Amino acid sequence: MPPPNDDVGFHPAALLAACVFPGAGHLVRGEKSRAAAVCVGVMGLFLGGMLVGGIDAIDSKEDRPWFYAQALVGPVAFGVDWYHQNKLKVIDENGKLRSANPDEGRDPATGKAVKGGTPPKSMSVGRVNELGMLMAGLGGMVNLIVILDAGFPSKRTDGAPANKKTGNVLESVVIEAAVNTAMAGKGGT
Repeated sequence: MPPPNDDVGFHPAALLAACVFPGAGHLVRGEKSRAAAVCVGVMGLFLGGMLVGGIDAIDSKEDRPWFYAQALVGPVAFGVDWYHQNKLKVIDENGKLRSANPDEGRDPATGKAVKGGTPPKSMSVGRVNELGMLMAGLGGMVNLIVILDAGFPSKRTDGAPANKKTGNVLESVVIEAAVNTAMAGKGGT
């Protein structure tokens, strides 16, 4: 494993690890705090989407375009979708998977819809479902950026300013404004 500040432009092990789980690529590169921040951020968006929209927000059959974005989170999204498709949906008369109606249950042995039972899940309604899908999809899109950052790290040294001569432009503007304010308060110009 190369040191964290290795001056490379391509890191295939980190790229593969980042595809498997959010933050794992930065962990492979030795950037533990960055890996933790990435994991919390991406998984927070994905799981937050499930909290807001329910497990129905992750659905590769009924909401395929959204699932393309959600799938970028990695195997976690595929696992949630598998559970949703195979354990919570019912099989209708035509042999197709669908969400259960409010008056239907799911036969545990066959997976077929049974009248009079309670549905294994309730489908989130309207904007709540859309917000859940959006949050989970944003988690996937953010993870795509993280995967690229882990696999193709920029050639940088941690903590060094971008331009050692001038430093951070925003920081210098803020400091100059603070000095000018302090000088104005003392009667100086």
